[in-house]
Amino acid sequence: MGEYKDITPGKKLLKRLYTAIMLWFVGRSIQAAAKVDDDVKKEFEELPDQFLFSLGVTPNGPRMLVGKDINGVVKYLGSNPKGRKINVDMTIKNLEAAILLFTFQESTAMSSCHDRLTVDGDIPSACSVVRILDIVEVYLLPKIVAKLAVKRYPQWPMERKLLGRTKIYLRAILGF
Repeated sequence: MGEYKDITPGKKLLKRLYTAIMLWFVGRSIQAAAKVDDDVKKEFEELPDQFLFSLGVTPNGPRMLVGKDINGVVKYLGSNPKGRKINVDMTIKNLEAAILLFTFQESTAMSSCHDRLTVDGDIPSACSVVRILDIVEVYLLPKIVAKLAVKRYPQWPMERKLLGRTKIYLRAILGF
């Protein structure tokens, strides 16, 4: 028999890049929404001081960290978890599952049901994080897409959506 050449899978650079950009933007948007939206503020107020959560892709995929400091200020902390005590670590099992989640073909709840998303940490805190992510997704996405991404689309007044969306986009892009 002849020799066969080993085939190694590709690195999926575009999918990794897309996921990294989405995590970066969602992280910065959470920071912005904590200053703009009362529901997000309330969710973070109920979490303990120095709370830190992480959302990332295994193995060795992109990651985002968002934390609340001792003064109650919510900040996007980048992607490096080394040396940090993470209270809630949400992990997407692989890059393909992350693409399903971040192209909004599947909601966070459905990802959990299909065993694509794991949570390590306090369950009530993880539920708060999912509610925060849902609110941020409603602000960031058009209604037709957001309905696919969240479990229940909220009935907000138009001015809340438009003003909040504008403020969150500006703060996320400009970083304040």
